[in-house]
Amino acid sequence: MARELKLGSKMVGDGHPTYVIAEIGINHNGDLEIAKQMINAAVQAGVDAVKFQKRTPEISTPPDQQNKMRQTPWGYITYLDYRYKVEFEKDEYAEIDRYCKEQRIDWFVSVWDENSVDFCEKFDFPAYKLPSASLTDHDLLQHVRTTGRPVIISTGMSTMDEIRKAVKVVGEENLVMMHSTSSYPCAPEELNLKMIETLKREFPNIPIGYSGHEVGLVPSAVAVALGACMIERHLTLDRSMWGSDQSASVEPGGFRKLVKYIHVTEQSLGDGVKQIYESELKPREKLRRVK
Repeated sequence: MARELKLGSKMVGDGHPTYVIAEIGINHNGDLEIAKQMINAAVQAGVDAVKFQKRTPEISTPPDQQNKMRQTPWGYITYLDYRYKVEFEKDEYAEIDRYCKEQRIDWFVSVWDENSVDFCEKFDFPAYKLPSASLTDHDLLQHVRTTGRPVIISTGMSTMDEIRKAVKVVGEENLVMMHSTSSYPCAPEELNLKMIETLKREFPNIPIGYSGHEVGLVPSAVAVALGACMIERHLTLDRSMWGSDQSASVEPGGFRKLVKYIHVTEQSLGDGVKQIYESELKPREKLRRVK
């Protein structure tokens, strides 16, 4: 089994260009126009896809969290009410679908519950993403698999045993696994990028990517050097905007640099076979005293 799969018109896996996802998530704060600006920024950066999040708030919000109060731009409201404020519904997603087609960029979502999967089936997504928080929700994993679409799972806040069980439930076919640490922002000493190599050894048939929540760009490029075939980073228009994910997100200028760094990293890796390059011949002739 080859460690690759097809997402839309692009191949993802070992030997293919890194697939870059700009995670818009809920950084739009429920504003469709902000979402469109973020799509524009992603297109200008040269990413492969943008990703949103879809929840049924009364289902996906833990019961013990629903009535907790929170200060928000809409006032001091319950956590459940806040979840409704940032949730796009049918009309907004229909417009996002139209706009992404107009801008010629793929889009898809992280789904947090079975109802959200059913809601999203009206759109022609290249894949579904399962967030780290849902890795142990085996019913959701099975429900997503029934759609027949490729599945991307994130492994933050999870043990190796939980990861193995999730893979057993969802199956290895048309699956991408993302190494991740679920803290926002994530401290460098907790990124544990060598897990990319560990996951590649543990799951030789599954393409391994990296979903990063760090501040800065270097670790994401390093992840590519360690073998990640997919990179996901949160996108924001301004890191000072309100929202829990904003501080771990990358602004438009940074995203353009990130895509450039990823491409430079890919070009720099080479094939591991020592050779003398044409550009070295003149310095070799000029500088080497003992031939």
